[in-house]
Amino acid sequence: MHSITKRFGSIIFFICVILSSLQLSAQQLHGLSGRIVTADGRPVYGAGVEIKQVQKSTLTDQEGKFVFISLPAGTYTVRISHIGFALLEKRVSVPLNGDQALQFTLQDAQQDLSEVSVIGRTVAQETNRQAFNVSAIDAKKLYNTTLDISGALDRVAGVRVRESGGVGSNFNLSLNGFSGNHVKYFIDGIPMDNFGSSFQINNIPINIADRIEVYKGVVPMWLGSDALGGAINIVTGDKYRNYFDASYAFGSFNTHRSVINAAATAENGFTVQVNAFQNYSDNDYKVNVEAADINTGAYAARAALRRFHDNYHNETLIANVGVVDKSYADKLLIGVTLGKNYKEIQTGARMVSVFGGWHRRGNIIMPSLKYRKTNLIKGLDVTVNANYNLGEEQNIDTMNVRYDWYGNSIPQGSNGERSRSLYKYKNNNGLATATLTYKIDDHQSLALSEVFSTFNRKGSDKLNPANSAYEQPKKTNKNVLGFGYSFDMQHKWSATVFGKYLYQGSVDGSGSGGTANRAGQNRLGYGAAATYFINKNLQLKTSYELTNRMPEAQEIFGDVENQEGNANLKPEQSNNVNLGVTYGFALDKDNTILLTANGIYRHADNFIYNRLNNNQSKLVADNRDGVRTWGGDAEIRYAYKNWFTAGTTVTYQFLRNLQQYEPGSTGVSPLYRDQMPNIPYLFGNADVSASIKDFGRKGNNLSIGYNLLYVHAFWLYWPSLGGRAESDEKKVVPQQLSHDVNVVYSMGRGRYNIGLEGKNLGNADLYDNFSLQKPGRSFYLNIRYFINASRH
Repeated sequence: MHSITKRFGSIIFFICVILSSLQLSAQQLHGLSGRIVTADGRPVYGAGVEIKQVQKSTLTDQEGKFVFISLPAGTYTVRISHIGFALLEKRVSVPLNGDQALQFTLQDAQQDLSEVSVIGRTVAQETNRQAFNVSAIDAKKLYNTTLDISGALDRVAGVRVRESGGVGSNFNLSLNGFSGNHVKYFIDGIPMDNFGSSFQINNIPINIADRIEVYKGVVPMWLGSDALGGAINIVTGDKYRNYFDASYAFGSFNTHRSVINAAATAENGFTVQVNAFQNYSDNDYKVNVEAADINTGAYAARAALRRFHDNYHNETLIANVGVVDKSYADKLLIGVTLGKNYKEIQTGARMVSVFGGWHRRGNIIMPSLKYRKTNLIKGLDVTVNANYNLGEEQNIDTMNVRYDWYGNSIPQGSNGERSRSLYKYKNNNGLATATLTYKIDDHQSLALSEVFSTFNRKGSDKLNPANSAYEQPKKTNKNVLGFGYSFDMQHKWSATVFGKYLYQGSVDGSGSGGTANRAGQNRLGYGAAATYFINKNLQLKTSYELTNRMPEAQEIFGDVENQEGNANLKPEQSNNVNLGVTYGFALDKDNTILLTANGIYRHADNFIYNRLNNNQSKLVADNRDGVRTWGGDAEIRYAYKNWFTAGTTVTYQFLRNLQQYEPGSTGVSPLYRDQMPNIPYLFGNADVSASIKDFGRKGNNLSIGYNLLYVHAFWLYWPSLGGRAESDEKKVVPQQLSHDVNVVYSMGRGRYNIGLEGKNLGNADLYDNFSLQKPGRSFYLNIRYFINASRH
């Protein structure tokens, strides 16, 4: 730890020297900064700001602010544009004796968007134009649906969200061949590693997000992550300073979802923000399963039976209080996240294991600090975040019985359904992040980031007070230090180079005789990303990263449910390469097409993957000597005016096992060069939507949408261990096809909204992980109310 601190201090000193010299060299240049708001005082996020005379441009941040820092004295024309607002141009003089802070007000566009040439792009569209292989979802378009974050992600090219059941079930996201902990999750750039089971992407409603960014393979340094194969960043934004947004949904399997988002901001900058959501479901859908009556022995090879022990509910509140738009802080918030969840466990890692009493409870109590300031000193932006999760989790397995799929039970020994337990524990997750970005001039910037996280599981079991294993230390501390340089010639080309240094220390007290095994490991990674615009419609991009990932605490120590620990895991490393092209063009003034294609190559050493343990009751993380992945994804989208859109995505990824010799065996392994099992390799989506404006009366809109999901059949076990003959059906997860529809009617210019959704209309058998079946046909009704008020 001392060596890390010493290196960090040396880097900070070096950067300060550079910044000081750059400040001295820029004395004859001046800054121009400002803020862009709507007519009712709301900040405009993602507006394009261009200075015509010098061909410089930028985008406004979440506060509506922009800055240019190296302008000679003179008079300039500032051009401001954003979709939905009238174009604004103003003459501005930059004085010799200081910087100038201005405020610009945009007026709503009076014309129908289908009748004008729209200038500017949404923030999601601008995100997609980065040098990184990234896709951005505009979450606002999905607010009137019952989707959670994972449901929205499942429609992105290259992404496959794999759930083990219905609402609240375990999930595993696959991103261009990497899955599980290979992919990291962030909310507003803050790692979600320590958020606990009450706050995960499959129980966070889409209404929480402004947009969702999906980084494939190469992860930007500023996210401060040791992700091996990509990252998901949920951007919440704070576009509305004074608003209230509430929705309630009810549907099949006694499913209820509620969401409330609200904020109030005073003239002096004092702000209060509240986000609350709730999910409940019985998850009592039917599954087709091999079943035997535990009392009579009657056997059915394929019985259609309801899940009877799969109830789930969670409730979460996120509250923040602080100030915005102050001289010392653009944002300074002190907050707390409170939540709890209850989850009944119906099956093990496979449906052959069935339970009727085992369940889990958990809560989250997480105080937090968020600070952001642009131009703390000229050109220097600072972001600091910290949180600590004091929440508890409890595993409850007290019934000494064995269940069958018919809900019958018989007495069974004294060891519970799996392992008799009332184990209650805290993971004591802490996190602190800091990011410094220095804008050298309007084209160059430097960035430094530091992320420190800690894990310290402590627990006890009232049923097994003498079991000292629960009292042994299970600790990890991890540092991720990053440094990057970017050069950006707006709308022409840009490039980024970066490096990351990782260190992880762990303590596992489950050694022989209760001794503590201590380990410390460090890794160095680096990468680069570049993009070139052949013209305004055609973009090329490429990126490379030598990335490393340290084993997660749950992989080392287990998750006290269906994940068995493995203290011998080694860090994994991967060479990731991306190539991409995007081409958008108009057939005429009404018809537009957008084409996107990406090619990927990954070569991972000590690849960590989940396999079944020896008795096939739990998953256990293990290393493979090497795994090579190649493939690609593509998307095509068509739009007619602003009322009809259609699109499709397709993903192909081939993962090959490169481990030539298996531990404890002689000779070349029969699995050498096999395709990796239990990973979908060909899948895609298609969607069509239409919107009718002023339907029924002026200000009311009707939207109708359809979505298709296709997953090709994939191997459940190693291909070399069995063929594809019908007698080997269990070795393959079959082809899947799912159809969803939605109808949304918005009234009062979006204030009142009612939606109806139908999912899996064909009632197809859908599987994701080891033949764990997902819900069949279901219907949901969603009601939403939204109001936004001016703070002036």
